[in-house]
Amino acid sequence: MAETQPQPRIEWIEETSSTNADIRERALAGERGPLWLAARRQTAGRGRRGRVWSGLTGNLFTTGLYTLQSDPGRAAELSFAAALAVAAVCDSATRDPSVTRLKWPNDALVHGRKVAGILLESGPAPEGGLWLAVGIGINLAAAPDDVERPATSLDRHGATLSPDAALETLVNAFERERQAWQLGGFGPIRDRWLTRAHGLGQPCEARLEGETVKGVFADLGPDGALRLDLVGGGRRYISAGDVFFPDAG
Repeated sequence: MAETQPQPRIEWIEETSSTNADIRERALAGERGPLWLAARRQTAGRGRRGRVWSGLTGNLFTTGLYTLQSDPGRAAELSFAAALAVAAVCDSATRDPSVTRLKWPNDALVHGRKVAGILLESGPAPEGGLWLAVGIGINLAAAPDDVERPATSLDRHGATLSPDAALETLVNAFERERQAWQLGGFGPIRDRWLTRAHGLGQPCEARLEGETVKGVFADLGPDGALRLDLVGGGRRYISAGDVFFPDAG
């Protein structure tokens, strides 16, 4: 039976070190959501593998809290739902869906540069189930320069969007995708994500723990793993790692 969730609450705060950290604290204290917490300023945001997510003024820093009756592996599929929700925000600003692409596993690009990042975290909920934190940062007004990969903001492309408007669009879009996931499973989400996939069919390099693998990004597996058709033949399914494409340097 599909899980039912009430309409999410939205809460704004002026400043925090990390909305993900705040949501984790609330979840461990018994908050079950659904709730989206957003900050006007974030001083110590985190990305994947402990990387810093810069807290520039005017951008969107938010984390959603949900309690699910799912195992962590299945809940992780919602990172793709979050990416589609970020794309909806970008589309609402640029009015051109062709400029926003989704990069495996959890980035959104506008004109080939990173405009948003997603970080999911989860754990056992005190009263049962799994708490899930859906952390999202979108560069609306400004982008950092001191980053590993080229970044941009929507404002740099003449697409102006306030954090409040962006959050409303994001929450509504994520709810549509989450409900679709509940009703139809991961397959429809996977298919929609692939229509916007950056680098699909192109050569790439996957940097994993202890090795680097080269091949062609051929598909997503049924669980969201990246299917890499290897240079020397055969294939690998990559569940975690950093993927680099030649056009991104």
